[in-house]
Amino acid sequence: MDAPHALDAARTALVLVDLMERIVALPLEPRKGTEVLTTAEELAGTFRSAGALVVLVRVERAGVAEQPPGSGLVPGLLRDGDVEVVKRTIGGFQGTDLDRRLREHGITTLVFGGIATNLGVESTARAAADLGYDLVFVEDAMAAFTAAEHDASVRLDFPRLGSVVTASRMRLTSG
Repeated sequence: MDAPHALDAARTALVLVDLMERIVALPLEPRKGTEVLTTAEELAGTFRSAGALVVLVRVERAGVAEQPPGSGLVPGLLRDGDVEVVKRTIGGFQGTDLDRRLREHGITTLVFGGIATNLGVESTARAAADLGYDLVFVEDAMAAFTAAEHDASVRLDFPRLGSVVTASRMRLTSG
């Protein structure tokens, strides 16, 4: 795993994908959803303290009268000043205003965590790479339905798109 240079808090956003009650509760690997959530909450606190933007992306099913129970973000995750984006596809950019909102904040680097590593996180990251963002992936802030799926994204795909780190190696600077 890479050790990224210190990231400029003013130009960096933490993007957490699908941290919803019903998704966090699924059987996941290589770590439980609750472990992903704990790491994500710690990262979000670090980013907020540094003045960096926190973006929370969640999915809603299109064409249904009512979303399934547990479709909201985990209670307490969204804070004042955060950006919430509702997607209706696997990735967070298609059909949303995520790119516009990031650019309005002057964001050039995205730091990713969430569930599932190989689905919502990777789909959102691929679109972000196509849009020219610099990418960092926090391996221990993600999980998938199997360890093999998680590992394929982390070891094969993500290094081609950006840097892969652990939460303990994240560094933000102001200014």
